[in-house]
Amino acid sequence: MLLQETSAGDLLTRAAAQGDIEDVKRLLHQERIHPDCLNRFGRSALQVMMFGCTSVASELLKQGATANIQDSYGITPAHDAARTGFLDTLQVLVQYGADLNVPDVSGSLPIHLALREGHIPVIVYLASRSNLQHRDREGQTPIQLASTLDPSLAAVLEQYA
Repeated sequence: MLLQETSAGDLLTRAAAQGDIEDVKRLLHQERIHPDCLNRFGRSALQVMMFGCTSVASELLKQGATANIQDSYGITPAHDAARTGFLDTLQVLVQYGADLNVPDVSGSLPIHLALREGHIPVIVYLASRSNLQHRDREGQTPIQLASTLDPSLAAVLEQYA
């Protein structure tokens, strides 16, 4: 079956968003849809996948999805995983080369987002893997942001600075 690129992207992103690993595999292997194929909204399957469904993330990445793909706001899948608190998904992304020091358009790294949302396990995981001197557009490093939100988090981050 020959699919137009947009409809192919819609099919793959829908399956990924629903966490349907069997359909994701079928589309990648039988229909030969490229894992970075975009849907009609300009988003890839990795960008819209059901977070927490590490099998979908692993399959997309194993088949060549770009771990650091950015949307028009500079948001990567690592930003999304950090913001939503899905440590397991974040670990899979890192295993496949996700760069945790890519800022979005607001200058935020994934650790900034995890701090704002209070995802402690994600923050601890990111602390040793992030540039803690990086400033977002508001001029805040992750440590400075943590100190305004929860001083105990700042103390955790300072161990890695």
